[in-house]
Amino acid sequence: MRSLRIGVSALLAAAVSVVWAPSATAAACAAPVPSETQPGYTVADPWCDTSGRPFTALPGATAHAGVKDGAAYRIEVPARWNGELVLYAHGYRGTGTTVYVDDSPIRAHLIARGYAWAASSYETNGYDVGQGVEDSHELIALARQVTGKPARRVYMTGFSMGGHVTAVAVERYRRTFAGAMPACGVLGDTALYDYFTDANVTAAALTGTPTDFPLAPAPDYGQVYADRVLGLLPELGTGFNQGSAPTLTKLGRTWSDAVERRSGGDRPGFDSAFAFWNATGRAPLTQIPFLFGLYPGLTGGTASIADGNVVDNRRTVYQLDDRPGLSRAERELNRDVLRVAPTDRPSRGLDGIPAVEGDPRIPVLSLHNIGDLFVPYSMEQIYADRAARHRQSGNFVSRAIRAVGHCDFTPGELTRAFDDLVTWVEQGRRAAGDQVHHTSRPDFGCRFTEVARPTFAAPACR
Repeated sequence: MRSLRIGVSALLAAAVSVVWAPSATAAACAAPVPSETQPGYTVADPWCDTSGRPFTALPGATAHAGVKDGAAYRIEVPARWNGELVLYAHGYRGTGTTVYVDDSPIRAHLIARGYAWAASSYETNGYDVGQGVEDSHELIALARQVTGKPARRVYMTGFSMGGHVTAVAVERYRRTFAGAMPACGVLGDTALYDYFTDANVTAAALTGTPTDFPLAPAPDYGQVYADRVLGLLPELGTGFNQGSAPTLTKLGRTWSDAVERRSGGDRPGFDSAFAFWNATGRAPLTQIPFLFGLYPGLTGGTASIADGNVVDNRRTVYQLDDRPGLSRAERELNRDVLRVAPTDRPSRGLDGIPAVEGDPRIPVLSLHNIGDLFVPYSMEQIYADRAARHRQSGNFVSRAIRAVGHCDFTPGELTRAFDDLVTWVEQGRRAAGDQVHHTSRPDFGCRFTEVARPTFAAPACR
C-alpha cells in the first residue's frame, strides 16, 4: 500500500488535515469522507462512534478530533493536565474499507488523574500493524499541537492487534515511551498464525482428514475447507456452534489436549474455555469465514498486507500431556500432522508483519485472559522468552486474568494495572505479576482477577 512506503517526513510535508465541527447530537453525525491517502477507503466522522453517539468531552476536559493523513483521531485533555500522554492502539477490525476511531478503554480514569489520551483509527483496516504503529506515533505530534507543548512522558497501550502495535512501537521508537501496557495482545507476532494452524492441522491429523497447503485455488478454497471441517466435526464431537458446550468424543478430547498445550499449557479453566469457544462459533477450527479473511495459517499471506506464507510448524513438537518425552499417540500425531514451511517471516519494514523482538528497554505490564483461545495465553510466554534472550525480563510483567473471553477485563483490572505501571515508571519499583510458565497451579490467575466470571469453571480463588 502506497502510504506504507512513504517516509514520515514526506507524509507530514504533504499532509492534508480535515477537522469536523463537533456533533451536538447523533443525528448530526457526518457521512464518511474519502481517504486522502488510501484509494477506496473512507474515514468515519471522528466526533461520532459506530452507533451514532457523539464524542463529547468529559467534565473538566476538552475534546479534539479530526482526520490527518487519512486517519481519524481523538485527543482529550483534562483542564489540570499533568503533562503526560497515553496513546491507545485499537485491535483488528476486519477488512472493510471504512476506518473509525474510538475511545481509550480507561478514558475516564485517565482524565480523572490528569492524563491526556489520544487514539487513531489508522489509515487502513486488516492486520496492518505497521500502519497502526506509524499512525499511533503521529498522535504525539498532534497532541503537541493541541496542548501547545510536548508531553513530558508518553505511555503506549493497546488491545489485541493493538498489543502487537504497542510492542512494536516501543521497540521502533526508542526513548519515546516511558512505559507500555498491552492487553490481550499479539505479543508473539506470527506465532499467532502458527497457533491457528496448529489447531487445524492437529484436528485433521487426528481424524485422518486429508489436507494440504495452500488448501485450494481461490475462490474455491473456502468451500473446500468448510466441507472438510463439516466432515471431521462428527468425529470430534457434537453440538459445535450451538451456544452451549459441545459433547466431545475421545478424539475430540485428544484434540482439546493438543490445543491446550499449543495455547499456553495446562492451566485452570481450560475445559470451560474450550467449550466456550466451540459453543460460540469462534473456535480456531470452526469459524470458517473469519479465518479465511485473516489467518495465513489456512491460506497463506496476511489479508493483502503481506504476500506469501508466514506460518512455520516444521519443528513444532505436538504433545497431549505435560510429561517429558513422547507417548505413542504423540509420536503418531507428529508423524501424521501437516507440516508447513514459511515463505516470509516478520520484517522490520513498514509493511508485512513487523517483528516483536521482546526488547522493550522500558517497563511493560501486560494483561491476558488465560481462557482466551482467540489470541491465546501463549503470547505472554513467547514474549517472556524473547525478553529473557534480550536480558529484558526485568522490564516485563504479565498478569493472568481468569476469563474465557478475548479482552475480557474489568475496569478495575485495567486501571489497577495502569496505576501500577505508572508507579513502576516513576519510582522504579517493578510491578507485581504472574509467572507465565507456571500455569498449572490451581490458583493461577487468582491474584489479579478482580471479579469471578460465571463462564470460567475452575476451583474458586481463596
